[in-house]
Amino acid sequence: NVSSPNTFSYNLLNNLGNLTGSKPIIRVGGNTQDYAIYDASLQVATNGTYTNRSSDYPTILSIGKSFFESYSTWPGVQFIHGFNLASNGSAGYNTLLATVPLACNALSGAQLLAFELGNEPDLYKTSAQGVTRPSTWNEHSYVDEWLNKTRLIKSLVSANCSSAYGYIAPSFAGTHNSLDPVRTWHDSLDADKDIKLISSHNYINGATVPGVTLQGTLMNHTSTVASISSQLNESSQLSNFSVPFILGETNSLYNEGAPGLSNSFGAALWGLDFNLWCASQGIHRVHMHQGTDYRYASWQPVATDKTSIGTKAPYYGNIAVAAMLGNLVVHNTSIANVPLPDERETAYLAYEDGKLARLLVVNMVEYNYTIGGNGTGPVNTSPRPNITYTFSLSGTDESSARVQRLLANGSDAITGITWDGYSYNHELEQGKPVVLKNVTTGERVPISSNGSVSVVLPYSSAAILTFLES
Repeated sequence: NVSSPNTFSYNLLNNLGNLTGSKPIIRVGGNTQDYAIYDASLQVATNGTYTNRSSDYPTILSIGKSFFESYSTWPGVQFIHGFNLASNGSAGYNTLLATVPLACNALSGAQLLAFELGNEPDLYKTSAQGVTRPSTWNEHSYVDEWLNKTRLIKSLVSANCSSAYGYIAPSFAGTHNSLDPVRTWHDSLDADKDIKLISSHNYINGATVPGVTLQGTLMNHTSTVASISSQLNESSQLSNFSVPFILGETNSLYNEGAPGLSNSFGAALWGLDFNLWCASQGIHRVHMHQGTDYRYASWQPVATDKTSIGTKAPYYGNIAVAAMLGNLVVHNTSIANVPLPDERETAYLAYEDGKLARLLVVNMVEYNYTIGGNGTGPVNTSPRPNITYTFSLSGTDESSARVQRLLANGSDAITGITWDGYSYNHELEQGKPVVLKNVTTGERVPISSNGSVSVVLPYSSAAILTFLES
């Protein structure tokens, strides 16, 4: 809240913003938005009870007026605020009436990017956490309800606030669940022309699904391409509506990730490939799902009885993505994939205003720091192999390129990770970048007169070669 803002989290957001020109847009919602019931008498921001429906977040949840104070603690950050659609009785309706004025007043000016009404409503009649709609509830039923309630929200905004208005929608869990996202659009979901972004959710696999591995599931470009293919098909089918398509929620493994996989350096490499593949395929933006105590979270914002406060491996992948994208405010940036022969490696080019600016190479051949690959066992003493990548470039007149590396002791490492020699650990400067003395920085590689450039990568690492120096 206002009296105790989370400075650590804000520092980590600023790091990303310093690279891309603006801070990440924060979506406040997910499953808990559809459990949240407003309690005007509550003197604290939230009061949650964990049940057997989930051990990761409260499924009985009240929010009070002070919940909305948090929006003022991160200046310069834009938000998407999620409203409860699943609670379909008087409590849900009264929550809308009470929280719309609070949310739109808290998010005045440019702070509000959009609202979201409901999280994954395509699971409302099938969810293992509890069915909230009858089996007869179909696309037409959803659209009718969504339009009725968004029109209520609009009237409340008009009467109480002067903030922006619009939505991300439909925020379905996927492309092939109990409601068809394409059909909802053809059933006039955007009849009022207030949807700013088409939002879909995607997870490459599940945390407890048998056979999920670091190499076969995450550190695998073929797996990433297959995971996104249905999203690209949906985006293509909806392209005639001329609304940008985003992944409004995604991360490695659904159900908040798996320990030893989603919190490992291999997951950081996966996130680097995943986000840039999405960018290269025209997905407008990707929201990496976060939460306290989540295994796939990029950082733990507060200490709990389950997890210590700190920066986690996936954050370093986020930083490398931001570095590859560069300043999106100043430049018109495009990303192109460079096909490589092995599914355990990938490469991308970044163009700024039509000119080649950067090359990223990601080696995802699994090299574990520990025997058994769990990150905590005996140290692997086998030499770490490396590989030389050579590219023939066109569009650059530079004689050398600056090299920035994403490194750890192995794909199973959960600590000791660096980007370009920097650590973002909480215990150093509360997430601000700190140069480590034992890591090489300032590396350059030559570019031959015919445009050939080579870079050596250890297994399970990545590097960005920069040609245009800002």
